[in-house]
Amino acid sequence: MGRLEPVAFGFDHESAGLQEAAILNARFIGLSAQELVARSLEEIFPGKIALVSSFGAESAVLLHLVASIDRHVPVVFVDTLRLFPETLAYRDALADRLGLTDMRTVKPEPEKLASVDPYKALWMTDADACCHVRKTEPLARAMEGFDAWFTGRKRFQAATRAAIQSFEQDGARIKVNPLASWGVDKLKAYMAEHDLPPHPLVAQGYPSIGCQPCTSKVKPGEDARAGRWRGLEKTECGIHLGLENDGSGI
Repeated sequence: MGRLEPVAFGFDHESAGLQEAAILNARFIGLSAQELVARSLEEIFPGKIALVSSFGAESAVLLHLVASIDRHVPVVFVDTLRLFPETLAYRDALADRLGLTDMRTVKPEPEKLASVDPYKALWMTDADACCHVRKTEPLARAMEGFDAWFTGRKRFQAATRAAIQSFEQDGARIKVNPLASWGVDKLKAYMAEHDLPPHPLVAQGYPSIGCQPCTSKVKPGEDARAGRWRGLEKTECGIHLGLENDGSGI
């Protein structure tokens, strides 16, 4: 990836390698979410960062944060072709509401999809492979040319996310997590303060929303992500396990 200028941060980027995220975390420790977004856009990765959004249950917060600073930031949305119709409608309405000017919707490659999932049933036999061909591969293509991407991940969401920091190494790129430390109450307060519309499925019992076949309603007292890949030992779709990692074998 294109590297930051050594003069700005005082280290040799060519030899930094996987230490880059650690250096960025140390350099920008203590920034608010708004400050982290602004510095990432204007100083650290100018013109080389995108926002990747699922337009899910909590997506409006990060989308609003970024749009309030720059509405022209590329926003990448992966249409797996198995999403809820409500998610697609929410994407369109929220993008219009926030005035996003560079929405980029990417989809699986038709030929690859026809080869590995001709009957749209791969999710039943190999959920990891299904996520890979429908989500990870399209996003990897969409991220070509970018040095970094914003994610909306938070530590409270799952045990696998409990230790995430503001900056994470993702192969040749950096993931920026402005909301890593935010909790449910802060998210709700932000949405109320800025009158942001919730995803329509949240009120129907879906606090975490992915593809339709692999998302179920959550019962009272269950973890918010309990409805994702219910019954499987799976907690991530794969995009946060490394876009350059071909973990499915397909």
